[in-house]
Amino acid sequence: MAEFLNSSWGIALILISQGLMMAVFLLLSAYFLIYADRKVWAAVQMRRGPNVVGAFGLLQSGADMLKLVFKEIIIPAGADKPVFFLAPLISFVMAILAWAVIPLNEGWVLSEINVALLFVFAISSLEVYGVIMGGWASNSKYPFLGSLRSAAQMISYEVSIGLIIIGVIISTGSMNFGDIVRAQDGNLGIFNWYWLPHFPMVFLFFISALAETNRPPFDLPEAESELVAGFQVEYSSTPFLLFMAGELIAVFLMCALTTLLFFGGWLSPIPGLADGFHWMLAKMGFFFFVFAMVKAITPRYRYDQLMRLGWKVFLPISLGWVIFVAFFAKFEMFGGVYARWVIGA
Repeated sequence: MAEFLNSSWGIALILISQGLMMAVFLLLSAYFLIYADRKVWAAVQMRRGPNVVGAFGLLQSGADMLKLVFKEIIIPAGADKPVFFLAPLISFVMAILAWAVIPLNEGWVLSEINVALLFVFAISSLEVYGVIMGGWASNSKYPFLGSLRSAAQMISYEVSIGLIIIGVIISTGSMNFGDIVRAQDGNLGIFNWYWLPHFPMVFLFFISALAETNRPPFDLPEAESELVAGFQVEYSSTPFLLFMAGELIAVFLMCALTTLLFFGGWLSPIPGLADGFHWMLAKMGFFFFVFAMVKAITPRYRYDQLMRLGWKVFLPISLGWVIFVAFFAKFEMFGGVYARWVIGA
Protein backbone atom coordinates (compact mmCIF):
# COMPACT_ATOMS: atom_id res chain seq x y z
CA MET A 1 0.00 0.00 0.00
CA ALA A 2 2.81 2.40 0.89
CA GLU A 3 4.51 1.70 -2.45
CA PHE A 4 1.28 2.46 -4.33
CA LEU A 5 0.76 5.75 -2.47
CA ASN A 6 4.32 6.79 -3.34
CA SER A 7 3.80 6.03 -7.02
CA SER A 8 2.48 8.57 -9.55
CA TRP A 9 -0.99 6.95 -9.50
CA GLY A 10 -1.06 6.99 -5.71
CA ILE A 11 -0.05 10.64 -5.54
CA ALA A 12 -2.71 11.49 -8.13
CA LEU A 13 -5.31 9.60 -6.08
CA ILE A 14 -4.31 11.49 -2.92
CA LEU A 15 -4.52 14.84 -4.69
CA ILE A 16 -7.93 14.05 -6.17
CA SER A 17 -9.21 12.86 -2.78
CA GLN A 18 -7.98 16.03 -1.07
CA GLY A 19 -9.56 18.19 -3.75
CA LEU A 20 -12.89 16.39 -3.40
CA MET A 21 -12.78 16.76 0.39
CA MET A 22 -12.24 20.52 0.04
CA ALA A 23 -15.08 20.77 -2.52
CA VAL A 24 -17.44 18.84 -0.22
CA PHE A 25 -16.45 21.09 2.70
CA LEU A 26 -17.19 24.22 0.64
CA LEU A 27 -20.52 22.94 -0.67
CA LEU A 28 -21.66 21.92 2.81
CA SER A 29 -20.52 25.29 4.12
CA ALA A 30 -22.49 27.06 1.38
CA TYR A 31 -25.55 24.99 2.29
CA PHE A 32 -25.52 26.11 5.92
CA LEU A 33 -24.35 29.65 5.15
CA ILE A 34 -27.46 30.22 3.04
CA TYR A 35 -29.54 29.06 5.98
CA ALA A 36 -27.63 31.28 8.41
CA ASP A 37 -27.88 34.28 6.08
CA ARG A 38 -31.66 33.92 5.83
CA LYS A 39 -32.06 33.38 9.58
CA VAL A 40 -30.03 36.48 10.44
CA TRP A 41 -32.00 38.57 7.97
CA ALA A 42 -35.26 37.22 9.38
CA ALA A 43 -34.23 37.95 12.97
CA VAL A 44 -33.39 41.56 12.11
CA GLN A 45 -36.82 41.94 10.46
CA MET A 46 -38.52 40.20 13.43
CA ARG A 47 -39.81 37.22 11.48
CA ARG A 48 -39.12 33.49 11.62
CA GLY A 49 -37.24 32.78 8.39
CA PRO A 50 -36.90 29.14 7.20
CA ASN A 51 -38.71 26.98 9.78
CA VAL A 52 -40.89 24.45 7.96
CA VAL A 53 -38.74 22.06 5.89
CA GLY A 54 -36.86 19.88 8.37
CA ALA A 55 -36.11 20.60 12.02
CA PHE A 56 -35.78 24.38 12.50
CA GLY A 57 -35.91 24.72 8.71
CA LEU A 58 -32.47 23.13 8.26
CA LEU A 59 -33.55 21.32 5.08
CA GLN A 60 -34.92 24.47 3.42
CA SER A 61 -31.65 25.13 1.57
CA GLY A 62 -31.73 21.57 0.19
CA ALA A 63 -35.33 21.97 -0.92
CA ASP A 64 -34.51 25.21 -2.73
CA MET A 65 -31.50 23.57 -4.37
CA LEU A 66 -33.56 20.62 -5.61
CA LYS A 67 -36.21 23.00 -6.90
CA LEU A 68 -33.62 24.84 -8.98
CA VAL A 69 -31.96 21.65 -10.23
CA PHE A 70 -35.22 20.14 -11.52
CA LYS A 71 -36.50 23.31 -13.14
CA GLU A 72 -36.37 23.65 -16.91
CA ILE A 73 -33.32 25.49 -18.25
CA ILE A 74 -34.55 28.40 -20.34
CA ILE A 75 -32.15 29.59 -23.04
CA PRO A 76 -32.90 32.97 -24.66
CA ALA A 77 -33.41 33.03 -28.41
CA GLY A 78 -30.19 34.10 -30.10
CA ALA A 79 -28.02 33.37 -27.07
CA ASP A 80 -24.49 32.07 -27.55
CA LYS A 81 -25.13 28.65 -26.00
CA PRO A 82 -21.54 27.50 -25.32
CA VAL A 83 -20.63 30.81 -23.66
CA PHE A 84 -24.03 30.96 -21.94
CA PHE A 85 -23.34 27.68 -20.12
CA LEU A 86 -19.62 28.30 -19.65
CA ALA A 87 -20.13 31.58 -17.74
CA PRO A 88 -21.70 30.17 -14.53
CA LEU A 89 -19.27 27.25 -14.63
CA ILE A 90 -16.31 29.65 -14.67
CA SER A 91 -17.71 31.66 -11.75
CA PHE A 92 -18.28 28.49 -9.71
CA VAL A 93 -14.96 26.77 -10.53
CA MET A 94 -12.88 29.89 -9.92
CA ALA A 95 -14.55 30.44 -6.54
CA ILE A 96 -13.60 26.89 -5.48
CA LEU A 97 -10.14 26.94 -7.09
CA ALA A 98 -8.98 29.83 -4.91
CA TRP A 99 -9.37 27.59 -1.84
CA ALA A 100 -6.52 25.35 -3.04
CA VAL A 101 -4.02 27.55 -1.15
CA ILE A 102 -6.16 28.51 1.87
CA PRO A 103 -4.90 26.76 5.05
CA LEU A 104 -7.51 25.82 7.65
CA ASN A 105 -4.90 24.80 10.23
CA GLU A 106 -1.14 24.35 10.47
CA GLY A 107 -0.34 22.13 7.46
CA TRP A 108 -4.01 21.74 6.43
CA VAL A 109 -3.71 23.10 2.91
CA LEU A 110 -3.98 21.52 -0.54
CA SER A 111 -1.05 23.43 -2.00
CA GLU A 112 1.60 25.09 0.17
CA ILE A 113 3.07 27.66 -2.24
CA ASN A 114 5.11 30.76 -1.52
CA VAL A 115 2.94 32.98 -3.73
CA ALA A 116 -0.40 31.90 -2.25
CA LEU A 117 -1.67 35.48 -1.87
CA LEU A 118 -0.83 36.23 -5.50
CA PHE A 119 -2.61 33.04 -6.58
CA VAL A 120 -5.79 33.96 -4.70
CA PHE A 121 -5.73 37.50 -6.08
CA ALA A 122 -5.27 36.21 -9.64
CA ILE A 123 -8.05 33.63 -9.38
CA SER A 124 -10.42 36.15 -7.79
CA SER A 125 -9.73 38.54 -10.67
CA LEU A 126 -10.64 35.84 -13.20
CA GLU A 127 -14.13 35.46 -11.67
CA VAL A 128 -15.16 38.67 -13.40
CA TYR A 129 -14.94 36.87 -16.75
CA GLY A 130 -17.85 34.63 -15.77
CA VAL A 131 -19.96 37.72 -15.11
CA ILE A 132 -19.02 39.41 -18.40
CA MET A 133 -19.55 36.21 -20.40
CA GLY A 134 -22.96 35.65 -18.78
CA GLY A 135 -24.14 39.14 -19.68
CA TRP A 136 -22.75 38.98 -23.23
CA ALA A 137 -24.02 35.48 -24.05
CA SER A 138 -27.58 36.30 -22.95
CA ASN A 139 -28.03 38.42 -26.11
CA SER A 140 -29.95 41.07 -24.20
CA LYS A 141 -29.08 44.68 -23.46
CA TYR A 142 -30.12 44.60 -19.79
CA PRO A 143 -27.87 41.73 -18.62
CA PHE A 144 -25.04 43.05 -20.81
CA LEU A 145 -25.19 46.46 -19.13
CA GLY A 146 -25.43 44.69 -15.75
CA SER A 147 -22.30 42.65 -16.53
CA LEU A 148 -20.34 45.77 -17.51
CA ARG A 149 -21.42 47.48 -14.31
CA SER A 150 -20.43 44.44 -12.27
CA ALA A 151 -17.04 44.21 -13.98
CA ALA A 152 -16.32 47.88 -13.29
CA GLN A 153 -17.28 47.43 -9.64
CA MET A 154 -15.20 44.30 -9.08
CA ILE A 155 -12.12 45.72 -10.81
CA SER A 156 -12.39 49.01 -8.89
CA TYR A 157 -12.35 47.38 -5.46
CA GLU A 158 -9.72 44.80 -6.41
CA VAL A 159 -7.29 47.73 -6.55
CA SER A 160 -7.83 48.75 -2.94
CA ILE A 161 -7.85 45.10 -1.76
CA GLY A 162 -4.52 44.54 -3.51
CA LEU A 163 -2.92 47.59 -1.91
CA ILE A 164 -4.16 46.58 1.55
CA ILE A 165 -2.70 43.11 1.05
CA ILE A 166 0.64 44.67 0.05
CA GLY A 167 0.83 46.24 3.51
CA VAL A 168 0.48 42.80 5.12
CA ILE A 169 3.09 41.36 2.75
CA ILE A 170 5.54 44.14 3.69
CA SER A 171 5.02 43.41 7.40
CA THR A 172 5.48 39.66 6.98
CA GLY A 173 8.05 39.51 4.20
CA SER A 174 6.14 36.61 2.63
CA MET A 175 3.09 35.87 0.49
CA ASN A 176 2.57 32.47 2.09
CA PHE A 177 -0.52 32.27 4.31
CA GLY A 178 1.23 30.01 6.80
CA ASP A 179 4.02 32.56 7.23
CA ILE A 180 1.47 35.36 7.65
CA VAL A 181 -0.32 33.48 10.43
CA ARG A 182 2.92 32.44 12.14
CA ALA A 183 4.08 36.09 12.06
CA GLN A 184 1.02 36.93 14.19
CA ASP A 185 1.87 34.34 16.83
CA GLY A 186 3.15 35.64 20.16
CA ASN A 187 2.74 35.84 23.91
CA LEU A 188 0.06 38.53 23.75
CA GLY A 189 -2.52 36.43 21.92
CA ILE A 190 -5.10 38.61 20.19
CA PHE A 191 -2.89 41.70 20.53
CA ASN A 192 -0.18 40.10 18.39
CA TRP A 193 -2.50 39.86 15.40
CA TYR A 194 -2.31 42.26 12.46
CA TRP A 195 -5.67 43.90 13.19
CA LEU A 196 -3.89 46.16 15.68
CA PRO A 197 -0.96 47.52 13.62
CA HIS A 198 -3.09 47.53 10.44
CA PHE A 199 -6.23 48.69 12.24
CA PRO A 200 -7.55 51.21 9.67
CA MET A 201 -7.13 48.75 6.82
CA VAL A 202 -9.33 46.10 8.47
CA PHE A 203 -12.41 48.23 7.80
CA LEU A 204 -11.34 49.15 4.29
CA PHE A 205 -10.64 45.49 3.49
CA PHE A 206 -14.03 44.38 4.83
CA ILE A 207 -15.95 47.05 2.90
CA SER A 208 -13.96 46.31 -0.27
CA ALA A 209 -14.78 42.60 0.21
CA LEU A 210 -18.48 43.49 0.28
CA ALA A 211 -18.14 45.32 -3.03
CA GLU A 212 -15.91 42.65 -4.58
CA THR A 213 -18.46 39.90 -3.86
CA ASN A 214 -21.52 41.99 -4.84
CA ARG A 215 -22.95 41.88 -1.33
CA PRO A 216 -25.31 44.57 0.03
CA PRO A 217 -25.06 47.51 0.23
CA PHE A 218 -23.04 47.08 -2.99
CA ASP A 219 -25.25 44.48 -4.71
CA LEU A 220 -25.85 46.81 -7.66
CA PRO A 221 -24.91 44.22 -10.34
CA GLU A 222 -27.76 41.90 -9.35
CA ALA A 223 -30.05 43.81 -6.95
CA GLU A 224 -31.55 40.57 -5.63
CA SER A 225 -34.29 42.38 -3.66
CA GLU A 226 -35.80 43.76 -6.87
CA LEU A 227 -38.03 42.09 -9.44
CA VAL A 228 -35.27 41.58 -11.96
CA ALA A 229 -31.57 40.89 -11.55
CA GLY A 230 -28.57 42.14 -13.48
CA PHE A 231 -26.13 40.03 -15.48
CA GLN A 232 -27.87 36.72 -14.59
CA VAL A 233 -31.43 37.85 -15.32
CA GLU A 234 -31.76 35.38 -18.22
CA TYR A 235 -30.48 32.43 -16.19
CA SER A 236 -32.60 29.77 -14.54
CA SER A 237 -32.28 26.33 -12.97
CA THR A 238 -28.78 24.90 -12.47
CA PRO A 239 -26.81 27.69 -14.22
CA PHE A 240 -28.43 30.23 -11.89
CA LEU A 241 -27.62 27.97 -8.92
CA LEU A 242 -23.95 27.86 -9.98
CA PHE A 243 -23.79 31.66 -10.06
CA MET A 244 -25.29 31.91 -6.58
CA ALA A 245 -23.13 29.11 -5.14
CA GLY A 246 -19.99 30.69 -6.62
CA GLU A 247 -20.87 34.05 -5.09
CA LEU A 248 -21.47 32.54 -1.65
CA ILE A 249 -18.21 30.57 -1.75
CA ALA A 250 -16.43 33.81 -2.73
CA VAL A 251 -17.97 35.51 0.32
CA PHE A 252 -16.70 32.66 2.51
CA LEU A 253 -13.27 33.11 0.90
CA MET A 254 -13.27 36.78 1.93
CA CYS A 255 -14.11 35.69 5.49
CA ALA A 256 -11.13 33.31 5.38
CA LEU A 257 -8.82 36.02 4.00
CA THR A 258 -9.89 38.48 6.71
CA THR A 259 -9.18 35.81 9.33
CA LEU A 260 -5.77 34.88 7.92
CA LEU A 261 -4.53 38.38 7.15
CA PHE A 262 -5.67 40.28 10.23
CA PHE A 263 -7.01 37.93 12.92
CA GLY A 264 -4.45 35.20 13.36
CA GLY A 265 -6.01 32.39 11.32
CA TRP A 266 -6.07 29.24 13.48
CA LEU A 267 -4.23 30.91 16.40
CA SER A 268 -5.92 31.08 19.78
CA PRO A 269 -6.91 34.56 20.95
CA ILE A 270 -5.88 33.75 24.53
CA PRO A 271 -2.30 32.68 25.35
CA GLY A 272 -2.19 29.16 26.75
CA LEU A 273 -5.20 27.83 24.84
CA ALA A 274 -4.46 25.37 22.06
CA ASP A 275 -4.47 26.65 18.49
CA GLY A 276 -6.45 24.74 15.93
CA PHE A 277 -9.01 24.34 13.17
CA HIS A 278 -11.90 25.31 15.46
CA TRP A 279 -10.53 28.84 15.92
CA MET A 280 -10.28 29.30 12.16
CA LEU A 281 -13.88 28.16 11.66
CA ALA A 282 -15.17 30.27 14.54
CA LYS A 283 -13.54 33.44 13.17
CA MET A 284 -14.80 32.76 9.64
CA GLY A 285 -18.30 32.16 11.02
CA PHE A 286 -18.17 35.45 12.93
CA PHE A 287 -17.17 37.43 9.85
CA PHE A 288 -19.92 35.80 7.81
CA PHE A 289 -22.35 36.87 10.55
CA VAL A 290 -21.11 40.44 10.08
CA PHE A 291 -21.61 40.06 6.31
CA ALA A 292 -25.19 38.94 6.97
CA MET A 293 -25.85 41.80 9.40
CA VAL A 294 -24.59 44.37 6.91
CA LYS A 295 -26.94 42.88 4.32
CA ALA A 296 -29.87 43.21 6.70
CA ILE A 297 -29.37 46.73 8.05
CA THR A 298 -27.73 48.90 5.36
CA PRO A 299 -29.43 50.68 2.43
CA ARG A 300 -28.05 50.22 -1.08
CA TYR A 301 -25.56 52.71 -2.50
CA ARG A 302 -26.10 54.52 -5.78
CA TYR A 303 -23.65 53.46 -8.46
CA ASP A 304 -21.92 56.85 -8.63
CA GLN A 305 -21.46 56.77 -4.85
CA LEU A 306 -19.98 53.27 -5.10
CA MET A 307 -17.41 54.26 -7.72
CA ARG A 308 -16.55 57.51 -5.95
CA LEU A 309 -15.91 55.60 -2.72
CA GLY A 310 -13.62 53.14 -4.48
CA TRP A 311 -11.52 55.52 -6.54
CA LYS A 312 -11.54 58.78 -4.56
CA VAL A 313 -11.51 57.45 -0.99
CA PHE A 314 -10.27 53.86 -0.72
CA LEU A 315 -7.57 54.07 -3.41
CA PRO A 316 -5.65 57.07 -1.99
CA ILE A 317 -6.02 55.84 1.61
CA SER A 318 -4.78 52.32 0.84
CA LEU A 319 -1.95 53.67 -1.33
CA GLY A 320 -0.90 56.04 1.45
CA TRP A 321 -1.00 53.16 3.95
CA VAL A 322 1.40 51.13 1.80
CA ILE A 323 3.87 54.03 1.96
CA PHE A 324 3.48 54.35 5.74
CA VAL A 325 3.92 50.62 6.35
CA ALA A 326 7.00 50.53 4.11
CA PHE A 327 8.47 53.45 6.09
CA PHE A 328 7.64 51.84 9.46
CA ALA A 329 9.07 48.49 8.36
CA LYS A 330 12.24 49.99 6.88
CA PHE A 331 13.16 51.77 10.11
CA GLU A 332 11.68 49.07 12.41
CA MET A 333 9.49 51.59 14.21
CA PHE A 334 7.00 50.77 17.02
CA GLY A 335 9.06 47.85 18.25
CA GLY A 336 9.27 46.23 14.83
CA VAL A 337 5.58 45.26 14.64
CA TYR A 338 5.57 46.30 10.98
CA ALA A 339 8.69 44.24 10.24
CA ARG A 340 7.89 40.82 11.68
CA TRP A 341 10.64 39.10 9.67
CA VAL A 342 13.18 41.21 11.59
CA ILE A 343 11.97 40.31 15.08
CA GLY A 344 11.45 36.67 14.09
CA ALA A 345 7.82 36.45 15.23
